[in-house]
Amino acid sequence: MNLFINIVIVILAIFIILFLLYLFMICPDLTRHERMKPYLGQMWAHRGLHDMAQRIPENSMLAFTNAIDHGYGIELDVHLTADRQLVVFHDDDLKRICGVHGTIERMTYEELAQYHLSGTFEKIPLFKDVLEHVYGRVPLLIEIKMPAKDTLICKYLKDALHAYHGPYVIESFNSLALRWFRNNDPKVLRGQLSNNLLKDKEAAAPAWIRFFVQHLLSNWYCGPDFIAYKYEDAHNFSLWLNKHLFHAPIAVWTLRTEEALSAAKKRFDMYIFERKC
Repeated sequence: MNLFINIVIVILAIFIILFLLYLFMICPDLTRHERMKPYLGQMWAHRGLHDMAQRIPENSMLAFTNAIDHGYGIELDVHLTADRQLVVFHDDDLKRICGVHGTIERMTYEELAQYHLSGTFEKIPLFKDVLEHVYGRVPLLIEIKMPAKDTLICKYLKDALHAYHGPYVIESFNSLALRWFRNNDPKVLRGQLSNNLLKDKEAAAPAWIRFFVQHLLSNWYCGPDFIAYKYEDAHNFSLWLNKHLFHAPIAVWTLRTEEALSAAKKRFDMYIFERKC
């Protein structure tokens, strides 16, 4: 009987230790909730307020102007070109939006500038031009597109943002980018992007890395101030603990109907939406 009790105690002790380790790993930055308050309840236009029915393509100057005119925050994506220019574009490849093959990181801005967005007159904007255009009129939610381990884009983004005086936060799927800002520009508010990453069988990142990010197990490493999670995948237990135990602000993406937006407002804190909302 004593042996059985001792075994149970050991098992319980191991379970408790592992659960505490798990909580440590998913814990976000708990020190800056006050600084996040201005962004709570914010509506973010996903890649700007784009609408191809009006010939307004995503991540274009027209889309950003449209968002500003409606008073929405702007969610946008930044890449670093081969000639070290920050550009605003979502995909790694140009095929879907520009109709040609090519990878942003392997092309110069001069090469990119010859292409148009979704058959319109709009072209891929430089990030610095977007900052000058927005000029602090609405907040920015800047997604860092960093497809590999090279964090050079973070340095260029830091330099660009130091000259900008409007409100902004950053986010990325790549925890290395958030870690870089945590170490090199800690005043910047940062968010961990995630979803059910293990569904993507063609992803370049190893499965164990996608598992960690999906379950927010890299939070201890990058210290996010908020979590941005895909709305359809928001049943994740680690996300639930971040919200209800650690009280981390949660953004959800991408809301495309009034019903989804209404439901999200009852559960979450920030709302990344597209035109139908």
